[in-house]
Amino acid sequence: MKVLIATTNKGKIREFNSLLEGLDIEVIGLGECGVTPVPSIEEDGQTYAENTLKKAKTMHQLTGLPVIADDSGLEVDSLHGRPGIFSARFAGPGASDDDNNRKLLALLGQTPNRKARFRAAVVLVDNGVEEVFTGAIEGTIAHHPAGSEGFGYDPVFIPEGYAQTFAEIGTHIKNKISHRARAMEKLKNYFSSVLHPRLTARIPGLTR
Repeated sequence: MKVLIATTNKGKIREFNSLLEGLDIEVIGLGECGVTPVPSIEEDGQTYAENTLKKAKTMHQLTGLPVIADDSGLEVDSLHGRPGIFSARFAGPGASDDDNNRKLLALLGQTPNRKARFRAAVVLVDNGVEEVFTGAIEGTIAHHPAGSEGFGYDPVFIPEGYAQTFAEIGTHIKNKISHRARAMEKLKNYFSSVLHPRLTARIPGLTR
């Protein structure tokens, strides 16, 4: 059974594959969904959940597949919660991860209060289903990028209880403790107990 992840970000698709391991599904990204061209969906919501629902509902209507979408952001206390929902484009439209990290570190400078958190909203949309699952992880912002794994702000975010950034501790640990992992655990529980049995009944020959 195919489930569409509403992203073209290869790093995020790999992460979702790992987070969904153990479920009887085939995860595909937007580049494999058969919709050409993939529509550009403006993330103009005021919350992470609004942005994710918009993406998921649009792609479900176009493909008929169950769709998982997510939106997440980094909230830095000394920047009054920025970049928040603008995390992916903090340094401007088309900004790279490095661009965003450089802007963040420049704004913080030597600020002693470097408390921050990642928040995520993960949604699942299928016929008659619109479920939102949330997760968060506290941490601090490093003074310099470190590590080569992950993506986004991983090289500058040090999760609470660790001395290294997400990019240093690696995806194996990150995928157990991250904001997205916490939201995905809730989704997996829902998928296994509610949605998968429903799909089993809907699709002949599909077993649990």
